[in-house]
Amino acid sequence: MISYWEKMHFLYYDYVIIGSGITGLSAVCSIKERQPNASIAVLERGLLPTGATTKNAGFACIGSFTEKWHDLELMGEDAFLQLIEDRWKGLAKLRSRLGDEQIEYANNGGYELLFANQYINEEQLHHMNGLLNKIFNQDVFKTDPSLIQAFGFNKQMLSNVIVNPLDAQINSGKMMRALYRMAASLNTYIATGAEVMNIEETENGVNVIVNNPLLPEPLLFKSNKVAICTNAFTGKFFPELDITPGRGQVIVTEPIHNLKMKGVFSFDEGYYYFRNIDNRILFGGGRNLDFDGETTTEFGPNQKILDQLSYYLHEMILPGNKMKIEQQWSGIMAFGKNKLPLVQKVSEHIAVGARLNGMGIALSSKIGEEIATLLVNG
Repeated sequence: MISYWEKMHFLYYDYVIIGSGITGLSAVCSIKERQPNASIAVLERGLLPTGATTKNAGFACIGSFTEKWHDLELMGEDAFLQLIEDRWKGLAKLRSRLGDEQIEYANNGGYELLFANQYINEEQLHHMNGLLNKIFNQDVFKTDPSLIQAFGFNKQMLSNVIVNPLDAQINSGKMMRALYRMAASLNTYIATGAEVMNIEETENGVNVIVNNPLLPEPLLFKSNKVAICTNAFTGKFFPELDITPGRGQVIVTEPIHNLKMKGVFSFDEGYYYFRNIDNRILFGGGRNLDFDGETTTEFGPNQKILDQLSYYLHEMILPGNKMKIEQQWSGIMAFGKNKLPLVQKVSEHIAVGARLNGMGIALSSKIGEEIATLLVNG
């Protein structure tokens, strides 16, 4: 049984946030900006943020040209430009909130590699730059094939490089430590290992039932409002929402002497991505090799994809280098029928912020702000 003290001081809140990733902690900060005295609890089922937040590549980016062209064809101009602007505003919010030094923000540019059988459509490039000029007041994409040799890539496998000077990178671990410190400094209760079993809306608020492995009965948290910020895992609570999980495989090499590349790199419409981190290559992606196998909320390796990552690493990115792969992991992202994130109230007292489509670093601070608006003003 719980004690009198626990019942009085640990289980009743103005707001409960489910999920302690970037979106959840950003929602905490945005709620506190509006209501400094609000009581908030964050419930995280893992000992660390579980899904993608601490498992991503640390890309603070607009993204590759070919991926953006696909998005434009899928979404249409208005929705496409709104998404790009939201990513830019979300990144600006994250930087202003935490500071560039705290997150190791580095604007080293973005580079998309084109295969030998790929050729850039200059009309498409011009059209894309014209659209993005409305937001950035400059051309975003240009080509520079000389970078293939400058970065040491395999010249036989590649034809060109598309450069984006606005793309940047961060240190995801430092970013999350900084967000945790900020949320805690705002008098927020953060509980890890707190798996939410069910959510029950009442006439006056929400009951959040949390598994308690040390006692026979679960803990019952009571809150006026609840935000569900669990991205791919949101379907557990609302299976009717358009949220499809997508697992991502990531590898990291041992340190590499005289590693030339600096910046964030991608190819194959952004399905593959890599960067320099501490003189190692962090390389991930390949989900398009096995969409069915990677449509899962289960963490684990996919050997077919890992073999392909290893092939590209040794044959295309650093040909002739004998470096070893030192670490491997997987993260779980969330996708939908389009690239727009899902931010909405699902009932009077509950809001959802999810389906970030692999763009969490750039979007999460903006999504957290929108969640706060829905809950506080609603």
